[in-house]
Amino acid sequence: MTNWLPDLSSGSGPLYQRLADSIESDIDKGVIDAGAKLPPQRDLAYDIGTTVGTIGRAYQLLRERGLVSGEVGRGTYVLAQRSEAPKPELEPAAQGTRLIDAPSNKLRFDSTAAPDVGQGAIIAELLARTAEEHPHDISSYTRDFPERWFEAGSRWLKRNSFHPSPDSIVPTLGTHAAVMAAIAALTTPGDTIVFEHLTYSQISRSAGLIGRRTALVSADDEGLDPDDFERVCAQKHPKMMFVMPTAKNPTLVTLSAERRQAIARIAREYNVALIEDDLYGELTDDPTPLLAEYAPERTIVAGGLSKSVAAGVRGGWLSCPPAYRHRIRVAHKMMTGGLPFLLAEVGTRLVMSGQASDIRKRCIAEIQTRLNVVRETLAGFDFKARDNVPFVWLTLPDPWLSGTFKNACLAQGVLIDDEDEFKAGRSEKVFHSVRFGVSQPRQSKDVAGGVAVIRRLLDEGRAGYDSFS
Repeated sequence: MTNWLPDLSSGSGPLYQRLADSIESDIDKGVIDAGAKLPPQRDLAYDIGTTVGTIGRAYQLLRERGLVSGEVGRGTYVLAQRSEAPKPELEPAAQGTRLIDAPSNKLRFDSTAAPDVGQGAIIAELLARTAEEHPHDISSYTRDFPERWFEAGSRWLKRNSFHPSPDSIVPTLGTHAAVMAAIAALTTPGDTIVFEHLTYSQISRSAGLIGRRTALVSADDEGLDPDDFERVCAQKHPKMMFVMPTAKNPTLVTLSAERRQAIARIAREYNVALIEDDLYGELTDDPTPLLAEYAPERTIVAGGLSKSVAAGVRGGWLSCPPAYRHRIRVAHKMMTGGLPFLLAEVGTRLVMSGQASDIRKRCIAEIQTRLNVVRETLAGFDFKARDNVPFVWLTLPDPWLSGTFKNACLAQGVLIDDEDEFKAGRSEKVFHSVRFGVSQPRQSKDVAGGVAVIRRLLDEGRAGYDSFS
């Protein structure tokens, strides 16, 4: 197409992101028609005064959003959009970069679900026994929760000196559902929720879908910055903050007791509810008191079985102040459609029998074996790994960019996550890092093969990867 230039005067964030947003906006407005060919990357780079790499990254982002297709030797073309299914106006960070329907022939380093250590046979036995003993409960909706479900949550969320009462527990359909139920119950559309720039961003995206606003708080090498949290509280008046104090996803930082105390004090002063995601904390032996111990009257602790026992069971629980319990339980039912008896009962039996703890120990041992492979293979490069935790935060050497490196790995059959996958909102911060998990490949030898690919790309630099234009 000719005589067209993007409007880059508005928006925030990196230039490639603003360029992709501008092109998407013009596609939505009909300025750029379906089937139109976008300008060649070199031409557009010259016209707006940037590099070809910036244009290529913007075009790749548009491909990931399903707006364009690239054809080798022919260029990049705008795809027809389905008018009967209008696309919601989400920020780029709210859309994510992860491949939902990943090709089955790829090594999945983009997941941190519990590794396969033979738990399938144990779960199969529990499923059969539950179906035999509770046929009526399985055939119907779950309306009454047996006391053992609350006791199981109390046992599973117990860590260090944090011992939640069964009366504080809400059984949930996984940790994500637990957090979203708390958000839906304790905030209203238009309310602001605080997130770190890098975090488990699917919570911020989900919150955005139900009308909540996002405010970002800075972090440093020691984790969330209490001073910046206080600034955000004073300026944005948030109702809630989502935080992962122990082994935070994706940076693996653990907050000190001093910072947890400061966060609790600020939250109390500004009346901010706290959601403490302890999903990875369950895998560690970190002795730091949970955030909930410093602010028990306003902290909701969420955890589950997905990282340490079996993600497919969808077992989860949250512990909350008693005044919140009924509201959150009702919100969970409204948000999820209800808790399936079969899954809740199997998760409970895993915990109450001690089998969940045994499986967790085996998962930790397997994760540790795989982390040892990573540490040996990537020796000399800048990365963070923590014992027992199934992912690695890799800082990329110059001139790699996070998204480009992700695509290079994908071309070699390895799925990893770029830093944009973990951005809770529009952020000017650039980390030049990627996260990859080690728990999903079937065998340790598959992990070794995937990490070898990552090592080879790091050694070769971008000369080892060529994208098409």
